[in-house]
Amino acid sequence: MKQWPIDRVHTNRGDFALRRRQGDGRPLVLIHGWPESSATWTTLLAHLPAELDVIAPDLRGLGDSPRTAERDAYGKQALAQDVLAVVQALGIDHFALVGHDWGGIVAQEIALAEPMRVTHLGVSNIAVINNLDVNRRIAGKPNRYVWYQHFLNTGLPEALIPGRERAFLETFLRMSGDRPFPEAQVQEYVRCYAIPGTPTTAANLYRSYRSDIRRWASLAGRRFDMPAAYIYGEHDVVITPDYLDGLEACFRDIHITRLDAGHFVQEEQPAAFADAVVQLLQR
Repeated sequence: MKQWPIDRVHTNRGDFALRRRQGDGRPLVLIHGWPESSATWTTLLAHLPAELDVIAPDLRGLGDSPRTAERDAYGKQALAQDVLAVVQALGIDHFALVGHDWGGIVAQEIALAEPMRVTHLGVSNIAVINNLDVNRRIAGKPNRYVWYQHFLNTGLPEALIPGRERAFLETFLRMSGDRPFPEAQVQEYVRCYAIPGTPTTAANLYRSYRSDIRRWASLAGRRFDMPAAYIYGEHDVVITPDYLDGLEACFRDIHITRLDAGHFVQEEQPAAFADAVVQLLQR
């Protein structure tokens, strides 16, 4: 599979890597999660309308974006400001927004920060941050598949991951069993994870989680007013179906699409994922 070329953009928050397919239609910003990069959307491109102006930045600490050591730089509000700086540097005012995993959290933070600029919001396989009661209930349930979150909050990533990037990443990327995951994507994520400093910066997405939770506790009663979609790979063992409970109260207008996929739904089912995105943009 041919990789989507990487560009760079200078912003007031640093120089960020991104992938862009320019069209003469509306801008669509795609935000990846952990442990991936903007390359996660490569398989999606062929299934999206050619007129869309597709912008996919690399989040700080992953892909080819800056490796900032300070943990506070990975709070999801801070990462949202990074993406907004990229969009601003590209001269884009209004845009649709779709995020997966931590990128879905960052997308929600952007939609809260700039609700008049985000025309449509898509979230995939991650918690909805204003769904407080449901998230607290799920946090109290044991789940053996979230061990890696505890691992990333120790000092072990720096000691154990360097030189073993592929073995570490395949534990997660191949966790959907017989569902296909593109080999070219695995190689790309291994390349990026081998960039010096990445075991720390990637783990900081999780090490900043407690401060994120304290902030989200203030979101009771907040709602997303733009048309929204939750695109769910229903075989995800970490983001279980319970996370979909109560979503109607979190959005003015939410449509839920369930797909036959695991956590990495956009790579396992790119055509169906793209169709759900197109349906969102038509609302």
